[in-house]
Amino acid sequence: MNLFGWLKRSKMKREIIVNVEKLETRVAVIENGRLEEYMVEHPEEERLVGSVFKGRVQNLENDLQAAFVDIGLKKNAFLHYWDMTSDADSILDDDDDKSRGERRGGKKSNRLSDAEIAKRFPPGSEIIVQVTKGPISTKGPRVTANLSIPGRYLVMMPGEKIRGVSKKISDGAERKRLKKILDKLPLPENVGLVVRTVGAGASARAFARDLRGLISVWNEMQANTKNLRTPCCIFQEPDLCERVVRDWLTEDVDSIVIDDEASYEAMRRLTGQISRRAKSKICRYDGNAGIFEHYGIERQLADAFARKVALKSGGYLVIDETEALVAVDVNTGHYKGNGNQEDAIREVNLEAVDEVARQLRLRNIGGLVVLDLIDMKSRKHQREVVRRLKEALKRDRARTNVLEISELGLLEMSRQRQDSSILSQLTSRCPYCQGCGHVKSPMAVSVEIQRTLTTLLRKAEQNKKPFEPKIVIAPQVMQRLRTEDSQILAQLQKDFSTCLTFVSELHRHPESFAVLDAATGQVVYSQS
Repeated sequence: MNLFGWLKRSKMKREIIVNVEKLETRVAVIENGRLEEYMVEHPEEERLVGSVFKGRVQNLENDLQAAFVDIGLKKNAFLHYWDMTSDADSILDDDDDKSRGERRGGKKSNRLSDAEIAKRFPPGSEIIVQVTKGPISTKGPRVTANLSIPGRYLVMMPGEKIRGVSKKISDGAERKRLKKILDKLPLPENVGLVVRTVGAGASARAFARDLRGLISVWNEMQANTKNLRTPCCIFQEPDLCERVVRDWLTEDVDSIVIDDEASYEAMRRLTGQISRRAKSKICRYDGNAGIFEHYGIERQLADAFARKVALKSGGYLVIDETEALVAVDVNTGHYKGNGNQEDAIREVNLEAVDEVARQLRLRNIGGLVVLDLIDMKSRKHQREVVRRLKEALKRDRARTNVLEISELGLLEMSRQRQDSSILSQLTSRCPYCQGCGHVKSPMAVSVEIQRTLTTLLRKAEQNKKPFEPKIVIAPQVMQRLRTEDSQILAQLQKDFSTCLTFVSELHRHPESFAVLDAATGQVVYSQS
């Protein structure tokens, strides 16, 4: 790291704020008071991603190259054929800092044929799998048979024989030291180990202590596999507070502040096993204001999850999540630069991709992401923006892949999706628009009402039956009928020699209306 980078890092104050409530646990990572990471967990919900299950193969789909496995949930889990067998060669290619490994057999030579899969894993057979992606929308969870149990410094991989060091530890001398430590650690048969990035600089005693904890977990998993009936969970991923200590408490964290006494004591016990210095970073908050409000996080959350996100330069982003992809539109807004137009566009796009990387982490958005950047003519500027985005994404724990800017000015990227986005966890589909973001205007509903009434009145006239409609509508539609459409309705009454009665219901859907026979009270027509 150069001097400038060191000075910048030395001025950075990084804090983890933990808010524990009965129905929800929230964790925010702030840097110099600015929200950078956000996680939320509901204690009453089962923690799936990272948990290990003993399941039963339900069926094999050769066309999909996948098996469906019953692990005891409403929907069967999806298991790719290449995730059903060990692939030790690809383990170190993945980022071991993730809470669990999602290792795919990328080499065709390591894959079994359909016939071999059917012979080894026939329907009805038992299989041990780990959840790599939780159920999203109508899809069930995704699982792998390549197990990966993370500790503080080590990742344990049952069924593997590999002993390796994270590729993110680049120092040659440190890698040699760590490999020597690994060679001396006593391991059960057919269990692999990889040193996590956070293990750089850790002592041999710390590794031995971490391994004892992992072996204890492994023994418990083996006992559960033997004693529990299929399908069942044989290893439960720890709760959010414990994962914060395991995965987030690094040297660059100044403090972890928590507002719950029991969780505070539990976190101090966990960190005490790491080091006294780490234990001293755990602080208890007992202020009168809510902890998120005290640190200014509530306000930042409200801004962060809005559809429109303002940039400091005066530009802004518009973020839309759809079933297929996430669309991000970049706009100059009120930006006024000192240079020419091309430089102004470059500056807004550079700031935009920094904010996009932050928003992806905050919202836990995954899948395909398309950025509609402001058009740049300069290829140099385009390459600079792509480099800036890749640099900003380096701190993201999820796997990402960024493509070059297309001829249409679109930047496509993907981000590993392990669970539902924060927005989908905390919101439900709107009962009015059903998630489309639009409802019919009062004028459109008024036209439908008039069209329906005309049809019903003509039918009654032909049958020579008296019919006085009573129409039940939403308040905003009533306002329209009273003002702009009153003469049209009066003419309708005159044409069919009838009397129209309108009733407003406060909680009626804006698009919904019902036509009743005023004489009998019977519903003649209903638009829901």
